[in-house]
Amino acid sequence: MSDTFNAIVFDNVDDVKKGRLTELSAADLTDEKVHVDVSYSTVNYKDGLALSEHSQVPIIQKPPLIGGIDLAGTVTESSDSRWQAGDRVLVNGYGLSERHHGGYAQKAHINPDFLIRVPDAISLEQAMAIGTAGYTAMLCVLAIEDHGVKPEDGKVLVTGASGGVGTVAISLLSSLGYDVVASSGRVAENGDFLKGLGASELIERDALSRDSKPVEKETWAAVVDCVGGKTLATAIAQTQYAGIVTMCGLTGGSTIQTTVIPFILRAVRLAGIDSVMAPLDLRQRAWDRLAEILDLNKLAEIYSIEPLAKVPELTDKILQGKVKGRIVIDVNA
Repeated sequence: MSDTFNAIVFDNVDDVKKGRLTELSAADLTDEKVHVDVSYSTVNYKDGLALSEHSQVPIIQKPPLIGGIDLAGTVTESSDSRWQAGDRVLVNGYGLSERHHGGYAQKAHINPDFLIRVPDAISLEQAMAIGTAGYTAMLCVLAIEDHGVKPEDGKVLVTGASGGVGTVAISLLSSLGYDVVASSGRVAENGDFLKGLGASELIERDALSRDSKPVEKETWAAVVDCVGGKTLATAIAQTQYAGIVTMCGLTGGSTIQTTVIPFILRAVRLAGIDSVMAPLDLRQRAWDRLAEILDLNKLAEIYSIEPLAKVPELTDKILQGKVKGRIVIDVNA
């Protein structure tokens, strides 16, 4: 067995982020209690923000660092009693690719507190087809359910519907019987794809990405917002009485202009969804629920598989809006 392995390492070169495919050894990794043979990672929008040379967002805090906020693989060695060799595990967030080496590598040393057991019904490849984006979508759906919104209460809006969170959210919500309306800037290109995932109606991005009134016609029982900015403000204004808006993205901007009116006159709830530091019990609940309700045939339509060497190119493309659905990275290809 070789003592070296391949990884995509990101560093700042002349104040520009650069990723390179390189060979590392175990000595290059931190000393953690669980060692993992990584099978797959994925490319999320946050990976683009963290790693693309065209992004100015300072997510990587300790360069040089192996990129990738997700990984799935098999435990090879553990000095923690919770984990044994042969266990199938995954990690989402927890500072991977920020403060800790990430998933764009064939080997990983992981803090045992970060690990989630991959449900039996899901393969390692499928786990990364879901990834942080799909797990975030599940957190949004759980928040909607916990708020008491039922399918008969009305339509659910998904913004940024062609992206990773949006595509999985549509599939999950439609599987649960919700009437899903998908908003995308690529309706002409992706309309049939989105309807195939379960969207009953499509609306153009421009219908929401505009200046809005404090309140508008009550339209949505719930919202999964992956966009932020003006889109989020309009979605809030259109949410019906006692509805919920789950907020998990900022592709359309990190600021919103709204008023207290929707919240004090319509009792709208705005729920921030954090996938990075969510508590372990909520993470496991989300993954167990994904295994229970996600249509794996629909999941297969959402993702493509790419080799490790293409990661730098793909992090640029996802920021440019040129990625549909999910990308799985086969770190051994």
